[in-house]
Amino acid sequence: MHSDSPENSTTLASDPVSPIIKVKDLHFSYPGKMQSAVLDIPEWHIARGERVFLKGPSGSGKSTLLNLLAGILVANKGSIEILGQNLGALSARKRDRFRAAHIGIVFQQFNLIHYLTTLDNIRLATHFGSKGKTGLELTAKQLFEALGLDKALITKKASNLSVGQQQRVAIARALINAPEILIVDEPTSALDSDTRDAFMKVLLQISQTQGNTLIFVSHDTALTSHFHHVVNLAEINLAGGSKYVC
Repeated sequence: MHSDSPENSTTLASDPVSPIIKVKDLHFSYPGKMQSAVLDIPEWHIARGERVFLKGPSGSGKSTLLNLLAGILVANKGSIEILGQNLGALSARKRDRFRAAHIGIVFQQFNLIHYLTTLDNIRLATHFGSKGKTGLELTAKQLFEALGLDKALITKKASNLSVGQQQRVAIARALINAPEILIVDEPTSALDSDTRDAFMKVLLQISQTQGNTLIFVSHDTALTSHFHHVVNLAEINLAGGSKYVC
């Protein structure tokens, strides 16, 4: 991951391969807001297979940046390339398909549909994904086992799960398509230290097995030793964020 030197070619000299994520001259502000830019990032690269810990105070723009990297939001200026694809050049529908095929996301609020079973929640992630539905239930059960979940929970409604179980189902949903990139937003904020450590061990093991590039947002700096790079958003964002944004 690089943020302080200009790129002169498609492959950086210090990287054996081209970066999986390339941010260039990124500017973003929310429409209708009487404020300066939320994000102004001249350059930021993440190499394939890296684990990046992204930190910053509340309101500094971390979640906004994640939404831009996932193609949920679109930059006002500049470019974000994921796997060589400029997200800004895609229509909203094509961005949705690209995200489903290549990016797994664990949202801070999990975003499970409570009246659906856990399997149906996971099945939703395969709707636009490129991996298809063949063997979905077997793959889901394998992920459940790896995440320490009882496979019997696969038929339970999400509303009947504990918070910890919902969290792990959200991880399974994010990983079901074996995405190249995994984005995780504040997953341990509600966990005690023992549960947090167990969760991190499982998450990192599965991520390594799948070969994901991991972008992990947290305020918990005790976790930084698990990552290749620690990035303070304020150090790459010239706008400095705003107390009114996420």
